[in-house]
Amino acid sequence: MTHPQFKELRRSYGFDEVAIVPGDVTINPEQTDIGFKIGEVAFKIPVVASAMDAVTDVKMAVRMSQLGGLAVLHGEGIQARYHDAEAVLAEIAETPQSEVTALLQKIYTEPIKDDLVAERVKAVKAAGGTAAVAVMPANAKRLAPVIAEAGADILVVASTVTTARHISKSYRGLIFSELCASLKIPVMVGNCVSYSATLELMRQGVAAILVGVGPGAACTSREVLGLGVPQITATMDCAAAREAYLAETGRYVSIITDGGFKKGGDFCKAIAAGADAAMFGSIIAQAKEAPGHGYHWGMSHPHPSLPRGTRIKVGTTAPLEQILFGPTSVVDGSQNFVGALRTVMGVCGAATIRDMQRAEMVIAPAITTEGKSYQLSKCV
Repeated sequence: MTHPQFKELRRSYGFDEVAIVPGDVTINPEQTDIGFKIGEVAFKIPVVASAMDAVTDVKMAVRMSQLGGLAVLHGEGIQARYHDAEAVLAEIAETPQSEVTALLQKIYTEPIKDDLVAERVKAVKAAGGTAAVAVMPANAKRLAPVIAEAGADILVVASTVTTARHISKSYRGLIFSELCASLKIPVMVGNCVSYSATLELMRQGVAAILVGVGPGAACTSREVLGLGVPQITATMDCAAAREAYLAETGRYVSIITDGGFKKGGDFCKAIAAGADAAMFGSIIAQAKEAPGHGYHWGMSHPHPSLPRGTRIKVGTTAPLEQILFGPTSVVDGSQNFVGALRTVMGVCGAATIRDMQRAEMVIAPAITTEGKSYQLSKCV
């Protein structure tokens, strides 16, 4: 017996459910061009370190710049609230798991200091780095001028979900078209997972879109709120909006897949699904240069009434350069992410990121288990 459906569900896919099909032509990996842009700011590698306190500080921002990528400072985090941020980060790392959420809620009640935000930007620029700072939509109008005047290269406006249309009690909320027009630096906005929301934001004049709701290793929004779309489907939907907007205006807006990455294969699949770059959190938190002392926690973890996240111990595995470029002696794909991307681009015959976005993909639920019985049983 058939009857009308209240809702129709569509299948969506995460990293472990798809695979990249090799191309008919191959090229040498070292001949691939993996650069991308945010507005007119160019980067040699498509890697962005997330705006999380355990991931990015001034030193990390400078080091990522030296290696060709970008690291985003958390403009409402510990670096923006405490002059002695290192002492606060050490206290978080030393606190027992059962007490850390309450500690974080207390730490993040310290007011944001505008002059300290500017000081961090200037420190990155003084060391020759590219300065990007992330703020929440609620504070964007207040902090954007501070960040821009301090010499930042990119402003990031991000929250769990950000849309071009927001209903609030304020007379006039944040209008992205006005924000973008008022600044001389590109504005990156996140996070999105849908075609329509992405297209509307692009029409506001933003330079890049962050894709992903809840996939991060330390985030529990999917469990607490039930929100999210698996990253392959989310990336493909948002990339489709980019292509529509490009055809409509001739302006290219970069798509950056944010969160859910574990191994090099995930990174490669995100690019094949349509991303121009990837934002890493827990992966970069494992670097020796990371400020989190081997720990990582989500941006919504300190929420005063509905914390969404957990502090996870990721350990300290290698210097940042080794994580990104190798050489590596581990065989699980957790290091040399750039090498993995260049290799898969070589076997797909993709000379550029745009070429790689056109690579064929297949639904492959057995891609991580087929023929791996010995590995799965830990028999080595």
